[in-house]
Amino acid sequence: MAKRNPNGAGTITRRKDGRYQAAVYVLQPDGTRARKYAYGSTWAECDEKRQELIARDRKGIPTPTRSMKLAEWLPYWLDNIVKPRRKRTTYVKYETHVRLYLVPRLGKRSLEKLGVRDVRQALAGISAATTAATAKEAHRVLRSAMTAACREELITRNVVSLVEAPVVDSYEAEIWSLEQTLAFIVVARRDPLYAAFMVAIGLGLRRGELVGLRWQDIDLDTRTLRVRKQRQSVRGDNYEDDTKNRRKRTIPLPKLCVAPLRWQRMRQAAMREAAGDTWQASDLVFTTRSGRSIEGRNVLRSFYRLSDKAGLPRIRVHDARHGAGTLLALAGTHPRVAMEILGHSKISTTMEIYTHVPDASKREAIALVDAMLRRRR
Repeated sequence: MAKRNPNGAGTITRRKDGRYQAAVYVLQPDGTRARKYAYGSTWAECDEKRQELIARDRKGIPTPTRSMKLAEWLPYWLDNIVKPRRKRTTYVKYETHVRLYLVPRLGKRSLEKLGVRDVRQALAGISAATTAATAKEAHRVLRSAMTAACREELITRNVVSLVEAPVVDSYEAEIWSLEQTLAFIVVARRDPLYAAFMVAIGLGLRRGELVGLRWQDIDLDTRTLRVRKQRQSVRGDNYEDDTKNRRKRTIPLPKLCVAPLRWQRMRQAAMREAAGDTWQASDLVFTTRSGRSIEGRNVLRSFYRLSDKAGLPRIRVHDARHGAGTLLALAGTHPRVAMEILGHSKISTTMEIYTHVPDASKREAIALVDAMLRRRR
């Protein structure tokens, strides 16, 4: 009796034209199984291709029986590669670009036939319809998706990496001077979020880190603050998440933040008593009158309102973070120390903020250099 191949080993047959054909059931990107054919001029050549297909299948690597279209691959990439590994905010941002820009313009193209010209034309169309910044982000999303396709061995090269990303003017953060910052503090002194703004100005916390701050992470006696979590709001869902870059940090608490935080704790105790049974218990430092977490956009609204009241130019709460970095620079803080306080993952990010010192400080530095050189003459 002829020996039968075990299940999953596939078969090799000889065609009428003399070539050999291997047939193996393999895993598809959508989770189903389908028959994949491979051909060779000799039995050994065909068997080698059969073994490769079997090896990929045993490792769980999908092998499409036909070239996938981007309209099929991009949703698969989002749900099976991005969603399990990246933050929800990242997933939502990628999904938005895929749904609004990439699939409508490139969805009918297959992975193998996507060309440099296709990508360039799509980016030009996105830039014309929206902004260059949106097109640049779409380029980044598509490049990441095609890199994943290369890892899955669905394509041999990433054509998106051959296309230049759209040029975008870099954002220049507007930073308040020391006098402007003090003017804001005076106006904000009676605001319910006064303590939050003092922490933002003094320590440069991100908005999500600010609204996610918990009392268990603050020690007012030793004046230390730990940044371990943040709160994000995605499509109406307010949830707790790891900090950016998943970096936790413990930083000293400035004296100017201690009294506002003590006031906030007493104010919150009064709100809890007034709310009674309707109070939603949590350890959050900044809450609504019923104990619910505060959304970051409401912090921004209050920040704008107080800025207008003080007659100051509107800046983002995140720009106040840059302002904290500038104050650290003016205080002569070493960049490596400032990097740990601000929670940057790269020293280059800190150095970019350190270059945004006010003109008055630049003039003082040049005057000092001038005086030193005159003394040497």
